[in-house]
Amino acid sequence: MKRRSVLHAVLAAAAGIVGSRAAGATEAGEPSAAKVAYHLADIEKVAFVLGNIRNHVRGMGGPDKVTIELVVHGPALKAFHAAAAEPDIRSAVAEFSAKRVAFSACANTMAGQKVTLADLLPGFGSAERGGVVRLAELQAQGYVYLRP
Repeated sequence: MKRRSVLHAVLAAAAGIVGSRAAGATEAGEPSAAKVAYHLADIEKVAFVLGNIRNHVRGMGGPDKVTIELVVHGPALKAFHAAAAEPDIRSAVAEFSAKRVAFSACANTMAGQKVTLADLLPGFGSAERGGVVRLAELQAQGYVYLRP
């Protein structure tokens, strides 16, 4: 009797593993695109994080293989002010926007810095309820959280 119970437990566990792997695949049998939320608050890490995103897209095999959203708040948002953005940051945002990377600016930080979306580089959207709330929402949607 114990053997049968153990066998049933093993089969149930195997079915759960197979089912969870199948849930991450499309109907064509291809794995679904990875979803990643990058968290950026430190101004001294802006170039590093943008480099990580570039390498991430490349490493995954292109923008159709990964969905990335960069959520920016705190001092790091100043690097994305259109009036003061450095040329390499401008070009990275333009490049990534074309590769379907989403950019969210914390509405609380925008208010604190007295800027609007129009004052930021093109491609930014607003995290209306705050950057940390947006990060939590993305995690609840299955995004992997990265804070380099």
